Amino acid sequence: MTDAGTDHSTRGIELSARTYRHLDRASKLLGLGLVALGLDAGGDTLAGVTLGVVGAAVALTTVFVRRQE
Repeated sequence: MTDAGTDHSTRGIELSARTYRHLDRASKLLGLGLVALGLDAGGDTLAGVTLGVVGAAVALTTVFVRRQE
């Protein structure tokens, strides 16, 4: 059974080009900083690996955001 009039399309986050650019740069710099902290803490330690993984995830967050065109 389906509801009439419901829109089942997926909608992502949409930002203006300028806002997207700022968010993209900030996420990349933050991710890079976290990876650097992970390497400084020791790349073979639990804290270092955790910081590296979180840094990579933060740097890739803008992959899921769309720009308004």
